[in-house]
Amino acid sequence: MKQILCIECPQSCGLMVAYTKEEIVVSGNRCPQGISYATKEITNPCRMLTTTVKTAFADFPRLPVRSALEIPLKTILPAMQALQTITVEKRLQPGDVVLTCIPGTDVPLVATAGMTE
Repeated sequence: MKQILCIECPQSCGLMVAYTKEEIVVSGNRCPQGISYATKEITNPCRMLTTTVKTAFADFPRLPVRSALEIPLKTILPAMQALQTITVEKRLQPGDVVLTCIPGTDVPLVATAGMTE
């Protein structure tokens, strides 16, 4: 049995999740989103990745970035380690792709700030 706080809607239901390899039983949800959220958290938890990467510009040494979509929680640490080696060599705007695939995923990494001159 595992307790999970659902974040899918403003109700923030406290969910109780009983699970085996064959079945997941969710209780405490006040809307159907709680069941899908709990199932996802048990089978494949995902999160948005937000961080910064180095740039080649003295006036803008770090660029804020995020994953375009949620990525599996188990890939966050390896991705963060790989992103330490990246240096952005051109000025970007919010939404520009920094990396086409975050290591270990098929999700792009995008800039969240503009690098004005």
